Amino acid sequence: MKKALALLFLILISSCQYFGGEVPSKKELLDKELNAINWNEVDEFPSFSECDKIKDERMQKQCFFEFLTQTIQEKLTSDTLANLYPELDTIEVKVTVFPNSTMKFEPQFPKDSTAYDTIKIDSILKFRLVNFPKVNPATKRGLPVKTQFILPVIIKSE
Repeated sequence: MKKALALLFLILISSCQYFGGEVPSKKELLDKELNAINWNEVDEFPSFSECDKIKDERMQKQCFFEFLTQTIQEKLTSDTLANLYPELDTIEVKVTVFPNSTMKFEPQFPKDSTAYDTIKIDSILKFRLVNFPKVNPATKRGLPVKTQFILPVIIKSE
């Protein structure tokens, strides 16, 4: 019995070191958690309803990009970009998908580009790239987030 009491006393004394330590503050815990999150990756990519049926994450992402590229190309096919710039066969477009399901399209040109009227191309894109199907934004930890990516769009194919 004395051995059991001595052992219990020893356990209590040695375990006190775990209770006497400093408890981290809420801010420290939050900072630690925020630093552990990879903010450069999303949990779920944006998607269109046409792609929501697909369960495989990789295939759903591929469906989103293919649908988006095809829709942009269709909207620009009947336009004057190919006529204005016959040497322009592909244009890179920065696509931004916002948490509120809206999208923004911006043409990307080399910094020293003087061959194209970038303002005119930008206005054509803004005019033509409207009325897209509803997009579901990307999510991070269950919350909608803004995503951006560069998408090569073929203007003309021969």
